[in-house]
Amino acid sequence: MKAVAYRHSLPIEHADSLLDVTLPDPLASGHDLLVRVAAISVNPVDTKVRRRVDPQGKDKLLGWDAAGTVVAVGSEVSLFKPGDEVYYAGSIDRAGSYAELQLVDERIVGHKPQSLGFAEAAALPLTSITAWELLFDRLGVRLGKPADAGSLLIVGGAGGVGSIATQLARRLTGLTVITSASTDESRAWTRAMGAHHVVNHREPLAAQVKAIAPGGVDYVMALTHTEQHFEEIVELLAPQGKLGCIDDPAKPLDLSALKRKSLSFHWESMFTRSSFQTADMIGQHRLLDEVASLVDAGVLRSTIGQNLGPINAANLKRAHALVESARSVGKAVLSGF
Repeated sequence: MKAVAYRHSLPIEHADSLLDVTLPDPLASGHDLLVRVAAISVNPVDTKVRRRVDPQGKDKLLGWDAAGTVVAVGSEVSLFKPGDEVYYAGSIDRAGSYAELQLVDERIVGHKPQSLGFAEAAALPLTSITAWELLFDRLGVRLGKPADAGSLLIVGGAGGVGSIATQLARRLTGLTVITSASTDESRAWTRAMGAHHVVNHREPLAAQVKAIAPGGVDYVMALTHTEQHFEEIVELLAPQGKLGCIDDPAKPLDLSALKRKSLSFHWESMFTRSSFQTADMIGQHRLLDEVASLVDAGVLRSTIGQNLGPINAANLKRAHALVESARSVGKAVLSGF
């Protein structure tokens, strides 16, 4: 099968940072689906693993978002059959989606939204799982629209997770949704996703947010550069508020600063269930099927930003550079080999 691999941790500008390779076709067993990959999208985790995990000369496949068609199933598979169109984010511990064929556990796979093509669907899995788990499982936000739902600040609203989180919060809850964005393009994007208000994270956040929510917000989803905004986040959170985080802060956060207001801190990693084979691992299958139903019902929309063309090393280098610039709006997608 054709694939794109890396063999050493190199800057994306290096000629050998990503390589077109040919590898043996994998075989499905157990709970695994063998999927013919039609489209992928690139996330910050792709670039972080490439920079931090050196394969010491061996071919390593990145990629944690894909949409495609099941071509074979393992002996224990019960949720899918060959011919099914699927989408998923895979596992951090296994070979990724930069390949024509990929093995993935059925318990973390969803049926692709019928109303979307493969490219549009590939933009959704990782960010949908992350946003849903952070909003509803970690922060404990209630589904439905009660009058006292409260307010939410999403720091980094125009990114992949922020775009989905904004839609989920606006359409499935009664929260007042405040997002942060710093350019005209990103502000317009996050408003289109459903933000009630948009603030600029390149300026002090607390004053901007308190002009909208004088008593502070009840929830914060800190999606990027949390260490830069941490003191302001503590200031703008209401007493007994909740802070959820997905990024890797560049310096330790002083969590003792949360004590005076009895604020709580919540980590989210969408790879936890697959990495530890948790008892509720199948929850991600159900979550992705629910997201697909919401997309097909017109409640949610794909967050594809741009399609960079076929899946090959040259185009993936462009995608990695775009993600590393931290200026991408929506998701960068590639489709076909």
